[in-house]
This record gives sequence, structure tokens and C-alpha cells, in this order.
Amino acid sequence: MVFNSDIIKSHSANTIKINGIHFEMNGKPFEYTGISFFNAIYNPEFNRSSEARRNYLRKFNEFGINVLRVWCQWDNARGFIDGGKGKTMYEADGTLNQVWLGKLIEIISDADSEGTVILLVLFSRESWNENIRLTDEASDRSVAEMTRILMPYRNLVFQLWNEFNYRTLDYVKIIKSIDKERLVTNSPGYAGELGTSEENRALDYLSPHTTRDDNRHWEISSDEIRYLVYKFRKPVVDDEPARRGTSRFGGPGTPVFPADHIIHIYNVWKTGGYAIYHHDMFQTGYGNEAIPPNGIPLPGFSDYHDTVFEFLKNKERYLDLLRR
Repeated sequence: MVFNSDIIKSHSANTIKINGIHFEMNGKPFEYTGISFFNAIYNPEFNRSSEARRNYLRKFNEFGINVLRVWCQWDNARGFIDGGKGKTMYEADGTLNQVWLGKLIEIISDADSEGTVILLVLFSRESWNENIRLTDEASDRSVAEMTRILMPYRNLVFQLWNEFNYRTLDYVKIIKSIDKERLVTNSPGYAGELGTSEENRALDYLSPHTTRDDNRHWEISSDEIRYLVYKFRKPVVDDEPARRGTSRFGGPGTPVFPADHIIHIYNVWKTGGYAIYHHDMFQTGYGNEAIPPNGIPLPGFSDYHDTVFEFLKNKERYLDLLRR
């Protein structure tokens, strides 16, 4: 398939691109600021209607969030909200589930209307570890189909894996052979795994999960981001910074505070990097005190998270001098 800019113009008002070590939207600086919303495709309330979804997107925007990190594979058995068997974009042969694909396209379209980018995670290490896997042939088919079908939507980035790097270079080649302008990134491994040089050079930008050491992660992570920016001269996003949450799923072993996240994010910004706000608002099932009743990670539910959201809401105050 040949890249067709006329098709793109008819489907998408916003285009995310890269300029050096920074992001741009429609040729203007874009202060990439994300949040983990892994369950977005499978969350009933977020998908209740286009109007409801756009209202939620506006709320995210109000608090400085302009990127949603969304997973295609939400079919692990860990008990995460809205997850479980059948919550996946992929059939066993690599074809796409039309119901979930339809939801995804609606999300991307509404996000475009609100100036929001969707960071779409194609495959997850969590599913892989539970032996929920496509064959190589089937996964190639899935990646190719996703690339072709979503080609008109330019407020979209592909992240190949959550915390894994199986066949990363193969998937990059498939995507670029169909849509050479699609931004592609990857989260190569668990906390502190920064990716191989070969993979990092092939990706459009880098999105590692930085060190989550309980002591001073807010300093160590920024050193990791600084190193990657300096070496590869492309944008670097701290994709899953250390967060509050159960230690069963990578959470801290010691008490944490909102200031930990605020200092962490600010230090990443100082290096020239970008950040996603990672949290625990999806891990322990509905009815748990850590989970919003509607499953959408927005302010107004938790005083702890609201402190961080207020910081992100006022990010321009802190970024003004850093980005000059």
C-alpha cells in the first residue's frame, strides 16, 4: 500500500511528528504528557457514547494530559479492571476482532477531535508470560492489518510491546513498509532496561520503563533519560515511572508520596525528556479503594493522585524556561 496523504487529511485533524529530540503537533511544539489508561478500549463508561468519551477527554486535557497509553491486549488473568479472557484485539489467526477494533477507531477519532494522541500498545508481556501468544505468522498479520486500517489516523503512535522486545525489528520493518510515516516506539523490558542500541536506533523515539528503586528513583530515572537523549538524539519518554501500588505488580516496597512523582517528572523534563503518569488505578479490581468506580483514571477520586494532577495541570508554569 502506498502512503496517501489525501486519505490522511480526510480522517485526521492532528498529526504528531518528531523534530530532533522533541515532539510536534501540526508543526507546533507538543508537550507530550501521558497517562496510563490501559483498559480504555474495554471500559464500558469510557465507551458509553462519543459525547461521554469526549467529555472525559476534555477533562484529561484540562489537567495537562494529552496522550493516553492504551493496550490492545488486556486479556491477562491478573484481575485488572475490565480485563480477562477475550479482551484482546487479536483472533488466534492474527485477524482483528471487529468489535474491539471499532471501539479503538472511535477512541482515536474522538481523541483527534480533542487534540489528544493515542499511544497504542500492540502486545503485552503480561499476556506473553501467561502463554497468551500469537504465532510469528499471526502476529505479522496483526501488525500489518493494524497498520493498514489505522493509516488515516495521525494522532496515533504504535508502541510494539509493554516490557518486551521479541521481534521488535521485524515489527518495525512491517509497519514502515506500509506506513513509513507512522511513529513507532517500544518499551523494551522491565524497570531499568533501556533497550539495545540496534533497536533504539530503529525506533522513532524511545519509551523505556526507568528504574523504580524505592530510594531516589526520581534522580536515577532522569540520569537514564538524559543518557538516552544524549546518545540517540531523539525524543525519550519515561513511559512507566515508579508509582504507588501493590508490590505484586511492580509497586514499591516502601511508603510513597505524591511529591515523589512530581519531583520525578520534573527531573525528567529537565533532561529534555517527557513523561507518562503511571499509577495504581487499575490493578486490584473494582470495589478496591485504589480503583475509581468507573475505571477511568481522572482527578476527583483520590487526594493522592489529585496532587499530581494539579502539578500536571500547571505544567506550563514549570516548563516555560526548560523548553526554551
